[in-house]
Amino acid sequence: MYDVAIIGAGVSGCAVAWKLSKYKLKVCVIDKETDVCEGTSKGNTGVVNAGHDPKPGTLAAKYNAEGAEWIFAHADELGIECKNNGFLIVCTDKDNKEDLIALYERGITNKVRGLEIVDREEALRLEPNIADDVVCALRIDAGGTLSPWTLVTGYAEIAAENGVEFRLGEKVENIKKCECGYVITTSKDVINTKYVVNAAGVYADEIHNMVSEQKLHIRPRKGQYCILDKVKPGFVTRTIGPLPSKMGKGIVVSPTIHGNLLIGPTALDMDDKEDLSVTQDGINTLIAATQNLVKGIPYHTVITQYAGLRAEEDRHDFILGEVEDAPGFIDCAGIKSPGLTCSPLIAAHIRDVLNDIYPLEEKESYVTTRKPIKLFKNCTPEEQKQLLKENPAYGRIICRCETITEGDIINAIRRPVGATTMDGIKRRVRAGMGRCQGGFCSPRVMEILARETGQDPESICKNLPDSRLIVSKNKEDI
Repeated sequence: MYDVAIIGAGVSGCAVAWKLSKYKLKVCVIDKETDVCEGTSKGNTGVVNAGHDPKPGTLAAKYNAEGAEWIFAHADELGIECKNNGFLIVCTDKDNKEDLIALYERGITNKVRGLEIVDREEALRLEPNIADDVVCALRIDAGGTLSPWTLVTGYAEIAAENGVEFRLGEKVENIKKCECGYVITTSKDVINTKYVVNAAGVYADEIHNMVSEQKLHIRPRKGQYCILDKVKPGFVTRTIGPLPSKMGKGIVVSPTIHGNLLIGPTALDMDDKEDLSVTQDGINTLIAATQNLVKGIPYHTVITQYAGLRAEEDRHDFILGEVEDAPGFIDCAGIKSPGLTCSPLIAAHIRDVLNDIYPLEEKESYVTTRKPIKLFKNCTPEEQKQLLKENPAYGRIICRCETITEGDIINAIRRPVGATTMDGIKRRVRAGMGRCQGGFCSPRVMEILARETGQDPESICKNLPDSRLIVSKNKEDI
């Protein structure tokens, strides 16, 4: 019997697990995917939103600005990579400057720091490559960029160190109320728990609707992105975006925390919650939109494209709290942008909801910090010598594009909630994220994964259980 079962191992579910792991609770996290951060949380912009866009009075507005400041203040504690490089929201000669002023005023209402409307001359000084038809802009000092996968794994690793159990590869098939709480039937087991936290992303409505007559409806909104190679360092120094629309913050041009250039996302409402396809129409939309923001973007250096799905609930805000007709069932649903930025405060909100139902007691001792994944290439010469002494595998380069060593990959596998798939390795240490996108290093990464996890090489997957990279042998071993 668990005290709390969290459904969903994305940023919200892992953040709640992290927050609850300091209390005397038996907690598990259930997810149908084979790793944390395999759903909505893996396919996003990697931006710490400043808080200028959410509608005042919403939960998104309440938690955004504070969430951004919290992340920068606690980055070392979580062992995450982030940079407070801010935003520039541009207004072109086709836009209405009054809308930019309204956005500025909304940011002030939402308590966002460092807001200033600047003319074209100042905007050019800040970002020399802005488009020619930009006439003014809103400079925002708050917010910035981060590695979203590092944030999720940071939450998950601390939670696991504190005793939270991660039940990955288990799909929730049914939930029923019982006398002592809830019975969750998964694809592998039957789980009894006193309380449930529903953090299932685009599937949170389906999980909610298993226990409540007050139905939720989530429609996935697909956003497509392109990642460009690291050929123009400093081409833009902050996230450059348009005036927001009813479909979101719009398509932006942003430097990533690792030195690439990102453009996206598009916004297209879908019916299929598994459709992560990338289309030529989507790429054309990205190119057309970003030409109005920045000139000279080297589109020919695109190294990969991807898509993510946002959980767009009909009420267009976070849904946080105990379900009225399902006591002990707590929703953490409708978490779209700026959910990543708000995640520490969302977790605190869910903790407070649970505490009102079931008073919590802190453990006498618990882990509060995560040792970051420090790659061999980023270590000092003295640190590199020590790592080589401890494990000579740090001297063997596996991924040439990103200079990732065998020791780095082994570390990613052996950590709490360690990687078991190719994408799991990629998100933790970037092996396969460079110019060749794994064309060179994939076979060696597969060998290391098979050796370290005891899997047969033919069973190694990209991400999903049926996404095997080796489907058969072309000849028998001699």
